[in-house]
Amino acid sequence: MTGVLAGFATIAVIIGFGMVLAHAGIVDDAGQRTLSAVAFFLASPALLFTVLQDNDVGRVFSGNLVAIVGGVVVTGAVTITVAVVRREELGRGVIATMCSSYCNAGNLGLPIAAYALGDAALIAPVLLLQLLVLQPLALTVLDVAASPERPSLGRVLTRPLTNPITVASAAGLVVALSGVEVPAAVNDPLALVGAMAVPAMLLAYGVSLRLGPLPGRGVPPGELGLAVGLKLLVQPAAAYAVGLLVGLDAGALLAVAVISALPTAQNVFVLAGRYRRAELLARDAIFVSTLGCVPVVIGIVALLA
Repeated sequence: MTGVLAGFATIAVIIGFGMVLAHAGIVDDAGQRTLSAVAFFLASPALLFTVLQDNDVGRVFSGNLVAIVGGVVVTGAVTITVAVVRREELGRGVIATMCSSYCNAGNLGLPIAAYALGDAALIAPVLLLQLLVLQPLALTVLDVAASPERPSLGRVLTRPLTNPITVASAAGLVVALSGVEVPAAVNDPLALVGAMAVPAMLLAYGVSLRLGPLPGRGVPPGELGLAVGLKLLVQPAAAYAVGLLVGLDAGALLAVAVISALPTAQNVFVLAGRYRRAELLARDAIFVSTLGCVPVVIGIVALLA
């Protein structure tokens, strides 16, 4: 339980630093976008490469992954259906889907897996699923939505290869599968730059909170409530149900429920800012789901542990 609270406290403090910087006039809106751009183009790719190269890729092909995928499919399907019925713009629909189904598996999931669940490797299935499947897919659709002309099939299929986050993730996976040891002269600078990714995302998010409308005032309540409700309640319930169907034991069921109940990831806001799609929705969903995640995760641990 201490690990859960410590993970949330760390995130809150860094976001607070961003708000202070904005309030003091040290970082303005242009500075916030610079922080997001650095995180997207440089720090995040470096971080993902260094993290994935050391992961046990075999852990992704586990029953836990099946349950986690089940949760993602349910929440994603609901969000996409609502977006189609409302005839929302494609890019906004992608961000809304990520808000309801893309977990904060990195800077919050890792400490929770390590301290609350007792095994940091439990976060590997969802981390790899998001980095190697969900995020590249979302980036491809966002690229298509942002294109001024209808791209050819070849351009659509090759777009992920031009995205630094996708390329870095694929490179890290290749290194992990091959067992090649990356020289320290290459790995150390990447690790140092990668360490900027999470702080840069959180600082940019804090700046946005201070400079933009207050959370809940820039997004229709129904839209925000749907995204957060799906993320915190429906996704863990669906993952737990699928876990029961595939025969997971009690410990694995607890793990998939807790991991699926993690709040919307900060990099959803980075992507929303990068593509200028549903930025306020992403910001507010992260804020509300992060606050709401605390009692939800504590309740799941108390109920299932």
